[in-house]
Amino acid sequence: MKVWIYSSISVLLVSLISLIGVFTLSIKRERLLKATLLLVSFAAGALFGDAFIHLLPESFEKLGTNLTTSLYIITGILIFFVLEKFIRWRHCHAPTSTEHLHPVVALNLIGDGVHNLIDGMIIAASFSVSIPIGIATTLAVILHEIPQEIGDFGVLIHGGLSIKKALMFNFLSAITSFAGMFISLIIGSHIKGYTLALLPITAGGFLYIAGSDLIPELHQGCDVNISAAVWQFISMVLGISIMALLVFVG
Repeated sequence: MKVWIYSSISVLLVSLISLIGVFTLSIKRERLLKATLLLVSFAAGALFGDAFIHLLPESFEKLGTNLTTSLYIITGILIFFVLEKFIRWRHCHAPTSTEHLHPVVALNLIGDGVHNLIDGMIIAASFSVSIPIGIATTLAVILHEIPQEIGDFGVLIHGGLSIKKALMFNFLSAITSFAGMFISLIIGSHIKGYTLALLPITAGGFLYIAGSDLIPELHQGCDVNISAAVWQFISMVLGISIMALLVFVG
């Protein structure tokens, strides 16, 4: 019951992040871009931190430092590559950027729905292993969701939806995470080794997102801004530090 409660609250929080885009409408383009890139840096650090500090050590402890565990990690990387490549779950974290071709509204919502479904599975499976692992993973997902949802909201508005419809469709896409939660807690509980296998797969996915999606977003443009680079580095270190602090809290 405790796992269900923690998972439900966490998934609800993640789903509500989908509404954050409306708060960006009054922010100037330049300021929003700077803030979003800092959030992306912070999210990258949190994903790396959760993978290396929580998920991988737990995976190696429960499954052992063997070929199977390594293959699960690689499987996670490949799964997220397939999602990004074939479902076009490639989202631009800079909503006002003109350097990316945004997918059409329908495709964006479908891709985001699949993404959120997996988020729900990951969060519930993490809580099934332990509450501290679940909290760390939920925090990493939330920090990643904030810049992503800002970008998704911008895509939907750019695609011709009204503010009201953009918020509604984005939220409907976000609540697919509850379906993912049910898959992990109901179906997953009947599949031997499901939860333990999902840990290294999640770690591989997080490493892929942070390394191939978030960090390249920070390298857009030809001009090198030393001040911005330093702040991005600091934000990334802070994201990693929070994941490290959760070890002591747990």
